[in-house]
Amino acid sequence: MRGKQRILGLVVALLALQLGSLISPAYACGCGAMIPDRASRIGVQRETSVVHWDARSRTERIVMRFSVRGTAREAAWIMPVPGRADVELGDPYLFEELRELTAPEHRTRHYFWPRSGDWPFGGGGDSAAAPAPGAAPDAAAPPVGVVGRERLGDFDVARLTATDPDALRDWLDDNGFELPERLSGELRPYVEQKWEYVAVRLAPEERGAALYGTLDPLRITFTSERPVYPMRLSRLAATPQSLGLYVLSEHRMEPRGTIGGNAPEVTYAGEIAAEGAVGELTGRGSGDGNGGGGREGDGDRGARLFLTALEQEFPEPGRIDGDHELRAARADTPYRQVVLHDRLLTIGGEVPVWLVTAVGVPAAASALLWGLRRRRAVRSAA
Repeated sequence: MRGKQRILGLVVALLALQLGSLISPAYACGCGAMIPDRASRIGVQRETSVVHWDARSRTERIVMRFSVRGTAREAAWIMPVPGRADVELGDPYLFEELRELTAPEHRTRHYFWPRSGDWPFGGGGDSAAAPAPGAAPDAAAPPVGVVGRERLGDFDVARLTATDPDALRDWLDDNGFELPERLSGELRPYVEQKWEYVAVRLAPEERGAALYGTLDPLRITFTSERPVYPMRLSRLAATPQSLGLYVLSEHRMEPRGTIGGNAPEVTYAGEIAAEGAVGELTGRGSGDGNGGGGREGDGDRGARLFLTALEQEFPEPGRIDGDHELRAARADTPYRQVVLHDRLLTIGGEVPVWLVTAVGVPAAASALLWGLRRRRAVRSAA
């Protein structure tokens, strides 16, 4: 009886642990800090971002989309940026376009002899494998200055300057959210570099609705001396972080380092046409009518861009030691993932070639041997 109670207690404990992991707070995401109110919980399941870097104008655009889960009805998100930022809603079709453009190529590879799962060793089936810094604020400005504030869908966006991370924490407190004490210290390097901040209150327009699922993307535009993707605040995350990054530029791009995570993995690299939502983002396309209308007089229409898709895992967020600085790779080498589907070589899609060979070759050999013997017998009789 005691043994059964212990097993039941263990099962309950495991279930509680799994439930807790599903709704555990995430005080950081790949780009900044996600701060729920004290009574709620929120977790960032996945962060996918698009970075467009225009080297000629030193302009960077970041479009970010979050998939979240939890019980929070309001939350705040902070992102440091090296220059004065403009914020607007992004085009959700952008991510669908990029997902289709970077999808792996599927190839079929045939094999001759049957494997496990093939007849006569088992049922049929296929297996798949894959081969492997901003303007300084005025001296008379307050510790926290509000450059602008606007409502964008479910987002209440404030563009801020700050000369004191503690004052920034107080500003958030005054607006109904608490900033973790440790985050104040993590903001200090940005204050010293005179960066600015985009503070976002995630508050659904539907009263009482919880933040759950895929949120509308946000587009942030700013000037910078070099392409950068802010990551330092993610070191405060309580759970492993996953980042998917699309980089649009004139050349193939790569991070300068791992900044405390696993080595970034390139999942796609190649030239693409600046059309649709991609053209709208970069100012080089005419749009396709699916939510990506081009902007007149903005760049070269129909131009081609180099797209680099990166994936990176951060098993121990506390080891993150900086922001991602992006640079042009040594060469614009194209790359596309290939998924190989192994299939048994057949005739007419049904009869295995090995079976035909195994039966046909001995039969043909026997017939040939019989014929030779027959010929010899006829000659002997003559």
